[in-house]
Amino acid sequence: MAAMVRVDTLPNAAKALFGDEAERRAAVIARDRNADGHFFYSVSTTGVYCRPSCASRRARPEHVRFHLTRADAERAGFRPCKRCRPDEPALAERRAAAVEKACRLIEGAEEMPSLDILAGAAGMSRFHFHRVFKSLTGVTPKDYAAGHRARRVRKALTRASTVTEAIYSSGFHSNGRFYAAASGILGMTPTSFRSGGTGASIHFAVGACSLGSVLVAATDRGVCAILLGDDPEALVRDLQDRFPEAKFVVGDRGFERLVAKVVGLVEAPALGLNLPLDVRGTAFQQRVWRALRHIPAGSTASYTDIARRIGAPKAARGVAQACAANPVALAIPCHRVVRSDGTLAGYRWGVDRKRALLEREATR
Repeated sequence: MAAMVRVDTLPNAAKALFGDEAERRAAVIARDRNADGHFFYSVSTTGVYCRPSCASRRARPEHVRFHLTRADAERAGFRPCKRCRPDEPALAERRAAAVEKACRLIEGAEEMPSLDILAGAAGMSRFHFHRVFKSLTGVTPKDYAAGHRARRVRKALTRASTVTEAIYSSGFHSNGRFYAAASGILGMTPTSFRSGGTGASIHFAVGACSLGSVLVAATDRGVCAILLGDDPEALVRDLQDRFPEAKFVVGDRGFERLVAKVVGLVEAPALGLNLPLDVRGTAFQQRVWRALRHIPAGSTASYTDIARRIGAPKAARGVAQACAANPVALAIPCHRVVRSDGTLAGYRWGVDRKRALLEREATR
């Protein structure tokens, strides 16, 4: 496409961004979405006007005019393009509105609506809706529903005066569904959660390793904490702060064997820890933690790499925060995440420990 031949007066903001004909021409050739809303162009041979980002076949320059607004284009006798629909909200706005509608459907339902229902409400195919939803929210519809349900259950249990009241205020219509969801989300009964963990039994023990002290704790569901530090008492206080009313049980000889496995993991982190975990986090944190467990021993990945792998390329900062919230050192190997230039960033249990773990994996 060559030079455009006529330019109507553009607003100051558009002039600043697309100040001359060459820039406007380049915007249309590149189908630049950033130019949408600043101007429109019409094609005399087809009688239509389009957004700069329109994917229609490019017209010859002598047939093209620029217009300040849609009204200007329509007063000149042009009709809106059926492909880019310049008389409707932009594609990005339509997609955002569709995803927001889907989110409200998920939030208002006791059981997650099927993907077919959500896609139908958004006016998209199943595959296209799933891709658009994930690109805008950073999570899948299923993960969004799980995260919303977790927030809803915790909020209801915190504010309601009784568990029965929490069942109805969180949108559930049967006790069975509420207890099934709550137990999976909280890792304990709703009554125990309301009382700060009263009745929940957490076995723990502290051992010594070459990197200082290591605390290992587990519920009946799996390992819930692996903490590293210099002060054993500080590690115990850290654990107690998580559930101030939980029942803590000092580990027996059988549990000490678990601690020995973790100490062995400190000395040779490449071995991995093949044990069930009981870690709770947001949907985003869970996605990050799953991605971390797929980084091979002896390798590293940047925060940006992980953000791309989970489908949220702009969420590098969120990835760093999820790494910092990791409650199980080594089992979820957040020590394998580094800056984009390869240098070591912060580590919850100290950068020196992070460096030592990476060196041991590289040597092995």
